[in-house]
Amino acid sequence: MGLILVRHTRPDVAEGLCYGQMDLGVADTFADEAEAVLSALPKVRRIVSSPLRRCRALAQFIAGASTLPLDIDERLKEIDFGAWEGRPWSEVPRREIDAWAENFLHARPHGGESVAMLRSRVGAALADWSARCEPIAIVTHAGVIKAASARDGDPVWDFTVPIGFGGIIALPDANEDPAGRSNHD
Repeated sequence: MGLILVRHTRPDVAEGLCYGQMDLGVADTFADEAEAVLSALPKVRRIVSSPLRRCRALAQFIAGASTLPLDIDERLKEIDFGAWEGRPWSEVPRREIDAWAENFLHARPHGGESVAMLRSRVGAALADWSARCEPIAIVTHAGVIKAASARDGDPVWDFTVPIGFGGIIALPDANEDPAGRSNHD
């Protein structure tokens, strides 16, 4: 087993708000959601987290309940949406959304990060943590999880796949193919 990516629990934010790197707290449903994540999480030896509060709260809960070491990694933050941060998606100008959709991988109409920049940052972090050769749970964001699982030939596909709050995704390690079969067989 390699890296297990865990999306944070529900944040304390209004529906429909763009909140990439905004440092939000957790919703009042945190205790129940955190317990559900903990019970579904495979056995790991370390917890790593985005520094944002909505991730740190879950990571600290898991680490404390499991007496595991906890590391914080800045590279695991959500995408920086620049000028869109804190705005309702419905108020983001349509021309900016269209510009982003036309060049999803490289466009930055908001002035923040491009998806390519996010993928590069996340790829470097995951490579470093994978090199430790131990099962690690990484508590992070939907955009980070999607960037980690994006196909090189189709970078948009994985960004359209939903991952719910508290969702858990296991990345195959270097010795497994994507179907989960060992390459040593």
